[in-house]
Amino acid sequence: MSFKPARSRARPLADLVGPALAPAFQRRGFAATEIVTHWDDIVGAEVASIAEPMKIEWPRRRDGAPGDAAQEPATLVLRVEGPAAIEVQHMAGVIVGRVNQFFGWPAVGRLALRQAPLQRRKTKKACRGPDPQAVAAAAAALPPVADEGLRDALARLGAAVKHR
Repeated sequence: MSFKPARSRARPLADLVGPALAPAFQRRGFAATEIVTHWDDIVGAEVASIAEPMKIEWPRRRDGAPGDAAQEPATLVLRVEGPAAIEVQHMAGVIVGRVNQFFGWPAVGRLALRQAPLQRRKTKKACRGPDPQAVAAAAAALPPVADEGLRDALARLGAAVKHR
């Protein structure tokens, strides 16, 4: 009787990083890391450019409260740069609504703002296209291609490959 070895497959990085970061996020009150990692998608690019989540403060349970009593909503603490704080304050209802829609239940009841510089993630710089002279040289080296769009794309690809 022979056994086939189990196939190993590449796993997405998110599958490995999520469990590793979960304890750090839980210390900040984030039950799910997705509120931080998908902040842009939850609140929109406009709000995400001026505010970012710091932590969620859950209210303490009162002694003697029944176990099935409705949980009081939490406070979402946002880091906001100084001048934008008033704008975020005016948009608080919209932000709370979007966060609760993301969670699927009314988890957050209010916002607390902390004025501090944002800790933005570095964004990739847009790549410049290949040099037009290199594209022309690559196009001259190509065999005849009937489709002009395909010919241009192949010329740009060839110039980009030679550039690197």
